Amino acid sequence: MMDKFQAMQVFISVADCKGFAAAARQLNMSPPAVTRSVSMLEDHLGARLFTRTTRSVSLTDVGERFLEDGRRILLELKEAEHAAVGSHAEPTGELRVTASVLFGRMIVTPLLGRFLDQYPQVDARTLYVDRVVNLIDEGLDVGIRIGDLPNSSLIAVRCGSVRQVVFGAPEYFEKHGRPDRPEELTAHTLIQSLALTPTQEWGFQNKGRRQSVHIKPRVQMNTNDAAIEMALRGRGLSRVISYQISPYIADNQLCAVLEDFELPPMPIHVVHHEGRMVSGKVRAFVDFMVEHLRANPDLQ
Repeated sequence: MMDKFQAMQVFISVADCKGFAAAARQLNMSPPAVTRSVSMLEDHLGARLFTRTTRSVSLTDVGERFLEDGRRILLELKEAEHAAVGSHAEPTGELRVTASVLFGRMIVTPLLGRFLDQYPQVDARTLYVDRVVNLIDEGLDVGIRIGDLPNSSLIAVRCGSVRQVVFGAPEYFEKHGRPDRPEELTAHTLIQSLALTPTQEWGFQNKGRRQSVHIKPRVQMNTNDAAIEMALRGRGLSRVISYQISPYIADNQLCAVLEDFELPPMPIHVVHHEGRMVSGKVRAFVDFMVEHLRANPDLQ
């Protein structure tokens, strides 16, 4: 009788290694045994999982779908085993977290430090990048994401929101005045953050209807923090996400404008890919982050 879980592990290894011989070496099995295991799984499913040629092995459409489901099933089995021996209750092991660069530095890092103080058996590794990463492919446990989420198998918990804010320094406004309407931006010196808006169109909302303004930036910068620094020096108006300038707004180094025309807030979610048998470290971190992010006034 076929061991379905073992066959699934063999299938996933062949998919990851992109070959039967490589998977056999990884699993310490003979190549014929690997081939036989996959063939039995295909016969059981009544579908081909791989397209085989003399030079390559690639997943079929059915194989692609089964690979995603297989990873999830094996992950849940692993967590069920951990739960049975008590690992589910006590957070332990390495926690791998991803977020955007500035959100990671300003928001996640201080909270992560407090979390590690609370759970001394947990270690952490972060990946702060300004792109959406695949948690499974990158070997990550939890992600904090800003913006609407695409349909996916991830479990998501909404924990706040942020806004896109136009801002400048008091020094700039003293010399050039403040815009009262989005179309007046064309008369101002603009600093564009390409990290937030790669095109030269800034979107606004006017009485419930979307409005776009074509901008001609004097300076284009590839990071939000560089655009903020330029604006702090009174060099022009820029636009970033609200939490990124909240400390400067609070101490009057920067001022927001056109707040009545802002687009709807962007949601913040804590996401993870583990199912009902979520590990202790992930469950504890998700609960911790959701509680503290929801309590942060800059994220409401």
